[in-house]
Amino acid sequence: MRPPIFAGAGWETALSQASSGRICSYECTFCVSCSDAMGDTCPNCGGELVARPRRASAPTAEQTISRAGQRS
Repeated sequence: MRPPIFAGAGWETALSQASSGRICSYECTFCVSCSDAMGDTCPNCGGELVARPRRASAPTAEQTISRAGQRS
């Protein structure tokens, strides 16, 4: 398998965390317009490109404390 391609200006620019994007199961990421042009199919693995989830902001002190007492 080829190394991941990151779409954007020139196809080698990584997308910022704040931007919309699409991702495959191998975590190749593409901008929405490039993904649309490729028919939502990853050129690296042939898998489906879906909306990339946004990362939550860092946990607050309260959330960190409440997790400390939980068992895994």
